[in-house]
Amino acid sequence: MIQEVIVVEGKDDVAAVKAALDCQVITTGGFAFGESFLKSLRKIEARQGVIILTDPDYMGERIRRRLDKALDHPKHAFLPQDQALKKDDIGVENASKEAIREAIRQARPLAQEAKTLYSIGDMQNLGLVGHPQSKKIRDDLCDKLGIGHCNGKQLVHRLNHFQISHEEFIESLKEVKSWQD
Repeated sequence: MIQEVIVVEGKDDVAAVKAALDCQVITTGGFAFGESFLKSLRKIEARQGVIILTDPDYMGERIRRRLDKALDHPKHAFLPQDQALKKDDIGVENASKEAIREAIRQARPLAQEAKTLYSIGDMQNLGLVGHPQSKKIRDDLCDKLGIGHCNGKQLVHRLNHFQISHEEFIESLKEVKSWQD
């Protein structure tokens, strides 16, 4: 059983996560949650921890940022967009059990004080921005690292805030680039 409580957006997400894992799940009910919900969530976080698993879309990222700001040290789990898509609907409820399990397995806390390990220049030098295949390589790398869909600037931010080691980063990048060849 997962120790932390997993926070998702809606009731269909709850059903999907519970079908994949033996865990406790709580829903935000969308973006309109208030201070009383956040107060309850802070208590849950203090008691057993929280993993945020929102939809890999614009609104999911807004909810994630709002929750992250309100909590002390939640973990973040991300689903790749292509694994949460069914027809034109994107969401946790559309992901397979395996994809949900992998997202939770890769959940990471943000570093309390992020050190600058990476820069946008590093991303340019490695072909992750400013090159014809950058988006594809970056998308595959983000999926491999389990840090969610990112543009170049977001990638630098997440690598630094999740304190992803150079070893893990380079090894993942090598694997991704070998898939590209």
